[in-house]
Amino acid sequence: MKTALIPSQPDHTPDAGLQERAAAVPAESVNLDPAAARPRPHELRHPKKLVHRRDRDHSQQLRFGLQTVFLLLNVYIGVQFYLFVRYFESGGGTMRVPRPAGVDGWLPIGGLMSLKYAIATWSFPHVHPSAMFLLIAFLLMSLLFRKAFCGWLCPVGTLSEGLWKLGRRLFRMNWRLPVWADLPLRGLKYVLLGLFLYAVGSMPVTAIRGFLESPYFLVADVKMLNFFRYLGTSGAITVAILTVLSVLTKNFWCRYLCPYGALMGVASWLSPARIRRDPEKCIDCAKCRRACPALLPVDTLISVRSAECTACMECVASCPAQGALTLSMPRRRVLPAWGLAAGVAAVFLVVVIAAKLAGAWETGMPDEVYFQLIPRVMEFVHP
Repeated sequence: MKTALIPSQPDHTPDAGLQERAAAVPAESVNLDPAAARPRPHELRHPKKLVHRRDRDHSQQLRFGLQTVFLLLNVYIGVQFYLFVRYFESGGGTMRVPRPAGVDGWLPIGGLMSLKYAIATWSFPHVHPSAMFLLIAFLLMSLLFRKAFCGWLCPVGTLSEGLWKLGRRLFRMNWRLPVWADLPLRGLKYVLLGLFLYAVGSMPVTAIRGFLESPYFLVADVKMLNFFRYLGTSGAITVAILTVLSVLTKNFWCRYLCPYGALMGVASWLSPARIRRDPEKCIDCAKCRRACPALLPVDTLISVRSAECTACMECVASCPAQGALTLSMPRRRVLPAWGLAAGVAAVFLVVVIAAKLAGAWETGMPDEVYFQLIPRVMEFVHP
């Protein structure tokens, strides 16, 4: 009688299975404490459910529109000012155009000195007065809407943003400096601001008045134009290095070197506007952190108070959760993007119109003075 050969099968009885699994577990990993088997509080929590936004975010389209308008305005002012200077350089041989007072916005140190002079004497400066009024307008924006000037109007900030976005498109990423380099470099712009504030603050009013009436300051706008017209080797190398660094790193100039932005940041500490995060509605996706041009940890904060925040609202635009992230005023009154854009534009227009109505917007020097000074602009040095 033949006996059938049946392959041996492993014993699958419950006891045998338990023995096999127990043998496979290292002895040191076995925890005999019954309390350790209980679920922890965070394990009892259900995952947050995403409530999708019902509205479509238009903040970045609005911001891009306002940035573009202000950049084109500055280009127009630059071309008009160049034609104005050429008229006096040529001895009246070219087309005569009015001097655009808005060019004074590129003289921030002069605006700061004029502001101190106006506060001390209760009188408006007569030379480049619009530099002071534009400084006041940008400070008011920062006091009301954080560093909205930097994020919504500044032409240098607009160009800087365009460069790092170009870098991201070319290299699929932007590089971030390590913390040990980022922190001290970020302090540079505040050091520069401190030096300027100390220099202006320590000057007596008589010295400021002498500077504001000096031939150097009368043609400071022309000297600024000539710096770019006759850019030397060292200047060209500096501009090229800053351009490359701005392509590779987000807002290199604004983040590390701009003292004007540092002043707006200091003023923004008093602003009632804040990016606020609702932790109950936040799903912890960290999209806001990745979107923030200032590299702020928005996803871990309840309220963003940093002086680096420009109220650009890119973090808000990237948030997929309804009501999780908002730009709001006190008592959580939400400030929509159109409200911020309208507020920034209103501050700018009100200050400019007020200065014009007060008769303190234009420099108003006679042509005879310009005919004497502009052809000799290279002779004048800082007093």
